[in-house]
Amino acid sequence: MKKLIVKFIRWSLGRLILLLNAVFSPRSMKRTAELQKQIDEQTRYLSLYQYNACPFCVKVRRAIKRLNLNIEIRDAKTDQNSRDELIREGGALKVPCLRVVNEEGQVQWMYESSDIVNYLQSRFAA
Repeated sequence: MKKLIVKFIRWSLGRLILLLNAVFSPRSMKRTAELQKQIDEQTRYLSLYQYNACPFCVKVRRAIKRLNLNIEIRDAKTDQNSRDELIREGGALKVPCLRVVNEEGQVQWMYESSDIVNYLQSRFAA
């Protein structure tokens, strides 16, 4: 019974987080078409592994929207392939996780939401 109550509370809080995110969604940064095309080209090497209702994942997705970034979102909760890849290549089933492929093809896995947001802001906000 206790487990069921905890599960219900977590589910309810997740839905509340999603509702508040939808209501208070940030505005996207405006860029020239040419600059946006360059940014889109750079972001095709980024993937965010996340859970839809995770508050830390929402924080990262809000930064992505605010910075107007086209980053692939992979749901590690509902997509078994994404979950397996995150564990196998990233080393842990922990979200949010940003997969970054650099110019040499090397892959970096970034796990902390604040680190991810700081990385995105420092790379794409200017």
